[in-house]
Amino acid sequence: MRQPTRHRHVKRVTEAALSPSGAARSRLVASWRRSYVKHALDPGDAQRRDRVCERQLCNIRGASGDLHVLASDAIDRLFQRVRMSGCGVFLTDAQGVILDQRVGDGDRADFDGWNLTEGSDWSESSEGTNGVGTCLAEERAVIIHRDEHYSLRNIAMSCIDAPIFGPDGRLMGALDISSARADQSGALNALMRDAVQRSAAQIEEIAFRRAFPGARIVLIETDSSDPAALPGLLAVDAHDVVIGATRAARRRFGLSSEGGPGERTLPLPCADLLGNVGRQGGFDGAEAAALRRALLRSGGTASAAAKALGIGRATLYRRMKRLGLDGAPND
Repeated sequence: MRQPTRHRHVKRVTEAALSPSGAARSRLVASWRRSYVKHALDPGDAQRRDRVCERQLCNIRGASGDLHVLASDAIDRLFQRVRMSGCGVFLTDAQGVILDQRVGDGDRADFDGWNLTEGSDWSESSEGTNGVGTCLAEERAVIIHRDEHYSLRNIAMSCIDAPIFGPDGRLMGALDISSARADQSGALNALMRDAVQRSAAQIEEIAFRRAFPGARIVLIETDSSDPAALPGLLAVDAHDVVIGATRAARRRFGLSSEGGPGERTLPLPCADLLGNVGRQGGFDGAEAAALRRALLRSGGTASAAAKALGIGRATLYRRMKRLGLDGAPND
């Protein structure tokens, strides 16, 4: 790299990081400032960081709840979409260590040279502003394009990342697409951001369903004003109690993972989040809903519905009349 180019990048990053108001105006500059002030990193340092050994990587994978196993199919599908662009796909844990990767055989040596390989640490504290580290630090999807990277050694790359949140709503890792093609455009980066976000959501869903194997999974629409907003998921048990919620669903309903004063936490009655279907509330509403479900499941046959509820057919008729339920059951 020519000395003027090196000097310009280091000067630009340092001046922005030390600007009294730069971090308030720009998320990118805020990340540069964290890298410079909080992590004391030199933007001109060309030295690559060490990777963890295979034994340490096995321990890190185990501590991540086998995230790399859950994510394997989604990573394969994402890589098939981007491989012809010379991109690699990388999965990290919540600390930024690469757990798994997909790269083309012809590109493997290049990615190894950039230290984009299993066992490498791409947290902000290690590499400064970069796709993985900044995504994890800010818990949001990011694009870090070429000289937006903090470190001079990384400015040839474009990185597109999305966070992955676990079944408890907490950060679990990041999914990354990286490329060092000089012709990688902003429009292509935006398309890849959508793809990586959707793949991250698929991984979240797989982890969520595995965490609540016997529950009913309810799809929740989130922010309709944001075209990139992804749906959330609720796990509902046999008693219509919400026992789990993804990060998107927690944000939609204002649910907390911490349980601070005045905060709503799970479990919660499903009706408290989604509302009652009937007009009655309290016990009458719950009883009416139970009768409707039993009748629907029995195809409207009174004797079968009464048997499922553990009551007599005459009792079923009396309760339907008291609750004002329409329709006469068969039989």
